[in-house]
Amino acid sequence: MPRIPHTSPQTLSLFSALLDEPQRWRYGYDLSRETSLASGTLYPILMRLTEQKLLETRWEPSDEPGRPPRHMYRLTADGATLAEQRLAAKVAKPRTIGGAIQARTA
Repeated sequence: MPRIPHTSPQTLSLFSALLDEPQRWRYGYDLSRETSLASGTLYPILMRLTEQKLLETRWEPSDEPGRPPRHMYRLTADGATLAEQRLAAKVAKPRTIGGAIQARTA
């Protein structure tokens, strides 16, 4: 059975972090620290979500001379809706242990 898009544990962790304050612009390093996702995992997810118009992006210039601008991210309205749906489905989904279905309690 194929995986439903946007349900990997890594993507769900990113969705959770972004939904904490959906209107706040976040930069990659901040998201990496909060989610514990390595850059090689995080940035491909950010790029994919941006291409799918689930994230909006902008560049924030640095106040410090010589420091490059930072790429900022936040959920679009469609992205926030999808994130909420995917996280809700994760909580509601029963899991199978030893052939028996058990409801999640967390």
